[in-house]
Amino acid sequence: MTAPHFEDLLRDLTPQVLGTLVRRYGRFEGCEDAVQEAVLAASVQWPEEGVPDNPRGWLVTVAGRRLVDQIRSDHARRERENATTAAEVPPEEVPDTDDTLLLLFLCCHPALTAASQTALTLRAVGGLTTAEIARAFLVPEATMAARISRAKQRIRAAGSSFALPEGAEREERLRVVLHVLYLIFNEGYTASSGSELHRADLAREAIRLTRMVHAQLPEDGEVTGLLALMLLTHARRAARTTAAGDLVPLAEQDRTAWERALLDEGTALAKAALAAPELGPYQLQAAIAATHADAATARETDWAQVHALYLILERIAPNPMVTLNHAVALAELNGPQAGLALLATLDGDQRMAGHHRLLSVRAHLLERAGDRAGAYDHYRRAAKATASLAEQRFLEARARRLQAQ
Repeated sequence: MTAPHFEDLLRDLTPQVLGTLVRRYGRFEGCEDAVQEAVLAASVQWPEEGVPDNPRGWLVTVAGRRLVDQIRSDHARRERENATTAAEVPPEEVPDTDDTLLLLFLCCHPALTAASQTALTLRAVGGLTTAEIARAFLVPEATMAARISRAKQRIRAAGSSFALPEGAEREERLRVVLHVLYLIFNEGYTASSGSELHRADLAREAIRLTRMVHAQLPEDGEVTGLLALMLLTHARRAARTTAAGDLVPLAEQDRTAWERALLDEGTALAKAALAAPELGPYQLQAAIAATHADAATARETDWAQVHALYLILERIAPNPMVTLNHAVALAELNGPQAGLALLATLDGDQRMAGHHRLLSVRAHLLERAGDRAGAYDHYRRAAKATASLAEQRFLEARARRLQAQ
């Protein structure tokens, strides 16, 4: 087995093994450290000795021994003896259940901030190192380590049990899990800062984790919708930038460069998601993405369908970003002035004040409406408002083009 295959296997097994240990011992932080040591041991031994017949059981056994050793060293006298006795479970007792979903629920505990939920999910479930997560979000490793440590402490203080909540609480926690996965994907698809437009590793990780959730909840419409949305969006990645790394907007992309296998899978999932008894925002966003995927060219896009889907999405999940994207669809259907009128409804929204996407969409619609001076001004303002160097280059190029005309 080659190194990449070892890495894939270990990454898939890590959350399963961690879930098993947390269920058994109830020590999230200690269990995670033990699992990381077991994964490190596997990465050294398996290439030389071969993958064991039961790799998951091997990891559980090794990690369990590491944890027991830790308990023995951490506790004194009677406390140590009691904890060790309770902790020593026969290594062959490895349950067949996959606790990845439970682990995601734990990492997305409501006591944590969205940033902490994201970081802890990538660390515990994604198997990324603290250094990798820090690099992805452009913060010092020490800062990210402190964030993850505080998240673990808050979970411990909240006294959260390693079990699925029931009823409405379960549904609400699942929505948090999906939101965290959505945030991870969005950061990978369009990085909020830095020199690169996207971070494919984060996007792929979000897709991998969402596949895990979908495998356990295949009948959930929103889980299916989120996976469909990710696949349909990620399929465009190769066409989103030039060879020099410059941004290419959707209307100008070479659609033959879109990844057909992802488009086909995403479209099938989007259709399945729409057949669910209730509609949610991810299902509708997936349907919009599938509509774009159906068009061989930007000109052939069924904008009436996109507009109708945005109307439903605004009704069930009102959000300024939804309105922003709706304005683009409306402009394609009824002209730029209609889109600008809808954008004007966002001017009093403090969440959008000075946001580069509002500025850039307005610049685009002003340009289409023939207001070159207004468009130039908004392109320049948008370029200054974003921390993404790729987006800055694109917006500044648009402004220069207007200036040269």
